[in-house]
Amino acid sequence: MRKITFLFFCSVLLFCNSFAAIDLRIKESMVMPSRILKQDVHFSVCLPEEYYDSKKSYPVVYLLHGLGDDETSWLEYGQISQYADKSVESDESVPMIFVMPEAYRTYYVNDYKGSFLYQDMFVKELVPYIDSLFRTKANRQHRALMGYSMGGFGALNLHLKHPDVFGSAVPLSISVRTDEQYITEDASGWDDQWGRLFGELGFKGKDRITEYYKQNSPFYILPQMPAAEIKKLNIYIDNGDKEQTLCRSNEELHILMRKLNIPHEFRVREGGHSFQYWCSALPNALRFISDAFESKAYRGDIPAKDSNNELPGKQIRKLTILNETAFAYVPDEYDQTDRLYPVIYFAGNFTISQQTAIAGVVNSKVNKNKVCPMLLVFLPIKALTQIENALPELEEKLKIRKSYRFRAIAGYKAEAVEACKIAIEKEQFTACILGDAFLPDDQMKDLLSKMKPKALERTSFFIDTPDKGNFYKGNGNAHMLLRDKDISHEYRVREGNGGFEWFMHGLPEIISFAAKRFHK
Repeated sequence: MRKITFLFFCSVLLFCNSFAAIDLRIKESMVMPSRILKQDVHFSVCLPEEYYDSKKSYPVVYLLHGLGDDETSWLEYGQISQYADKSVESDESVPMIFVMPEAYRTYYVNDYKGSFLYQDMFVKELVPYIDSLFRTKANRQHRALMGYSMGGFGALNLHLKHPDVFGSAVPLSISVRTDEQYITEDASGWDDQWGRLFGELGFKGKDRITEYYKQNSPFYILPQMPAAEIKKLNIYIDNGDKEQTLCRSNEELHILMRKLNIPHEFRVREGGHSFQYWCSALPNALRFISDAFESKAYRGDIPAKDSNNELPGKQIRKLTILNETAFAYVPDEYDQTDRLYPVIYFAGNFTISQQTAIAGVVNSKVNKNKVCPMLLVFLPIKALTQIENALPELEEKLKIRKSYRFRAIAGYKAEAVEACKIAIEKEQFTACILGDAFLPDDQMKDLLSKMKPKALERTSFFIDTPDKGNFYKGNGNAHMLLRDKDISHEYRVREGNGGFEWFMHGLPEIISFAAKRFHK
């Protein structure tokens, strides 16, 4: 009798557990038998919180992992369920289903030998299988791709090659190479990552640029896409400014897409090849995907919260430099101390109200103890072109700490090139900031080639540029040159076309950068 009771209890427990498992919204390492691959494929799923309480159908995001990771990585390290729930709660995105397939080391493509047709499996088996298991909106508009590193390559490649299946893509830190990088890649690295997929192992030099490689490289796919197919693309690329090889390849891809007039969003933020960076991309990525699901134009990145930037009039000082009128901002304590301050020299055609707005941002950060107290000096054109005469005069009239360590120069728009030239040639500034800079394509190359060892050690650069601006190529090339030369710098590509309002949104980070340099 006890044995029968025990068996009955076990049966009930097993039934309850099986029933409970049905309603799990986060399911790890589910299995799909693949006829194409002749093996099982694992995948994880994250359903919306409301999934079992509704009868609605939902859009699907396929989350693609990087080389060496698997179908659990977006759950464990990417914290996708937490970010997705928060995004829905704050009305930044609609509820959506996330599917995370294992991809081994495939880069989400079919290998050139035809021995492991991963992309065929993905499109022909996995997508229909997911549509059969869950209440999905089974059409291109309601399918998106997002991935990091190898998964970034996969997200872009799948979108470009199957725009009728996937309506949008968010590739993060795309593991892609230019032809030059591909040709010069270390032999073992090439064999391990690329040769086994796109060409014979052991290929060297230009032999690596096989026809099959070209069929899978965005640098070849994009220029050959028909206009009707290009209209189906909806792409948001995000890459960290601390990337190494990917710094150049992602930047070159953006430059190519701008040249071809292919609409896309492109961002470069502080960070490198890490989940910390990829997680920080999720709020805007989910917002972008959500707008695509609803057939809306992208709302734009989530705006930073405005802070109180009011500025008392006594903190703006009028002075004469080289017989020209100039204005300076001083901290609130300025008249109660004999201490000296670090200074940022601003070069740009700013109106009085714009100068006051800039000073207001700095004043707010100083008063909140976010940055050290500092001075701002808005240089007239004459003072900019005669900086060696202007600096001593300014240091006599203001309480300025007299050392290159406490001087930064910031150039805005057309004046950015002159500011950069001064920083390189005069070797008297710890930081050079280029905001919405009108940098001609080859001018930075000439300037940087003139940098002497002392300037290389002393000066760090900050380039802040709009992704839709006219000087995207010059700013992008400057970043690649600085990276190639291992020159200390920060690089940002933010949403927009540039202009003063755009510049102001990035100013808090610029001021923080300068403050760190003052106290390095």
